[in-house]
Amino acid sequence: MTAADLHMLAGAYALGALDEDERRAFEAHLADCEACAVEVAEFVATSARLALAASQPPPAAMKQQVLGRIAEVRQEPPKVDLPAPRPSAEPSRVRRGARFALAASIAAAVGLGGVAAWQYERAQDAHQQAQQAQAETAQIAAVLSAPDAHATVGAVAGAGQGARATVVTSRTENRAVFLTPGLPDLPSGHTYQLWFNDAGVMRPAGLVTPGAADQTILLKGPIGPASGMGITVEPVGGSLHPTTAPIALMPFAAT
Repeated sequence: MTAADLHMLAGAYALGALDEDERRAFEAHLADCEACAVEVAEFVATSARLALAASQPPPAAMKQQVLGRIAEVRQEPPKVDLPAPRPSAEPSRVRRGARFALAASIAAAVGLGGVAAWQYERAQDAHQQAQQAQAETAQIAAVLSAPDAHATVGAVAGAGQGARATVVTSRTENRAVFLTPGLPDLPSGHTYQLWFNDAGVMRPAGLVTPGAADQTILLKGPIGPASGMGITVEPVGGSLHPTTAPIALMPFAAT
């Protein structure tokens, strides 16, 4: 495969459409071709913008409409005229039965109220998560499409021959985006953690899911004084400071 052929694979690589041999050949080429690294970042940015454009938040009036409809839904069966009750030879048993029925009705009402509150809280949580995901997608697109976006490709030790990861930085956006076609699975109880390198002091910048393919991650927090980033293997949940040697170190572009 010629260099010209490899240049044509940037779009397919960004979309995860290459077979294993093509992916390895392109990643080996990508390590020494900043033009292709930038092109891959631009393809990812376009995909992020398309995903953002397809996302439609619920109308602001939906909540009020749902709450308004609640008042229109009948909660009790229609009232009908019932024949007068016959005198009972055991009034105490009737009263006990009525009390039990009332208690059961109250318990059911409380239970339904709890279910409704739980469903409302779940809906609110889902809405907040959707808003956060939308904001993060917009920030990723802003970084990848920034005029000063710079891509750095680095090798990842222990992730297989030719394994590469890419970090795209924008000083105007003051953020960084990490892209990887996938890091291998780890033993149970471990995960990959990203770090900003602040003059030799490592600052936590997020986690990477082991084994997941084609991840695009907005590093947590601003770039600030960081001159690069690193990746380590840490216990699940991450660490405040690295506990293992880095498996990758990638410098950022100089300002």
